[in-house]
Amino acid sequence: MAETIHVEVVYATPERQEVIGISLPEGSTAGQAIEASGLLAKHPEIDLTKNKLGIYAKLAKIDTALRDRDRVEIYRPLIADPKEVRKQRAAEGKAMKKGSGEGE
Repeated sequence: MAETIHVEVVYATPERQEVIGISLPEGSTAGQAIEASGLLAKHPEIDLTKNKLGIYAKLAKIDTALRDRDRVEIYRPLIADPKEVRKQRAAEGKAMKKGSGEGE
């Protein structure tokens, strides 16, 4: 008899996080876990050719074999590039410093 493993599949939207616990046959992949979780049907914005995946915050491929108690995470694309956001904040900060002192 084939052994089963128990894993969680996680997807978070800005509003909430969904954690689906499922049992799969030993040797199942991250992709099979995502299919079995039902999250693809519930969230049509998930595109496994574009969304990155991870297992406990370490990037993984869709064909990565899972172990018992793994946590498969589906990541959403970033809305803004963090480096660009930091550059913009730094530029705004410099502009504010130059402007302070006027009117005194």
